[in-house]
Amino acid sequence: MEISEILTPKAVRVVANPTSKKRLFQELAEIAASVYGVNAREALDALQERESLGPTGVGEGVALPHARLSGLDHVVGAFLRLEKPVEFDAVDRKPVDLVFALFAPENAGVEHLKALALISRMMRDPDLRAKLRANDDPAILHAILTERAATKAA
Repeated sequence: MEISEILTPKAVRVVANPTSKKRLFQELAEIAASVYGVNAREALDALQERESLGPTGVGEGVALPHARLSGLDHVVGAFLRLEKPVEFDAVDRKPVDLVFALFAPENAGVEHLKALALISRMMRDPDLRAKLRANDDPAILHAILTERAATKAA
């Protein structure tokens, strides 16, 4: 599985002034609806429901929210770089400025877990996080995210 199979350029955004975790989830749901054709309300509800089980802020300013949705045939993603970090109840109590969300089909067991593990490993890399934080062009952010996986595979 490659990042380029999960993340399209249209699903990468820079958010100037996020106001809350809830607002970020709304943004992610809107991206999922406009780019992948899912129901925005269902996406928002699923993200919030998953978050209620435990925070998806994994530390070092990174959050990996994820949800299962009807209407998908494979795992898809959305990436947000926040110009101003937002509180996210992360495990290290630090605010979040890099958000990689995954949306999986309702019945995507192993595929969902593999995608989550791939993103998690990738986002643990301090050099990658620094490159993402140093850029505010969505096309460059997408290239950084997809190039990284391709370089690792080679």
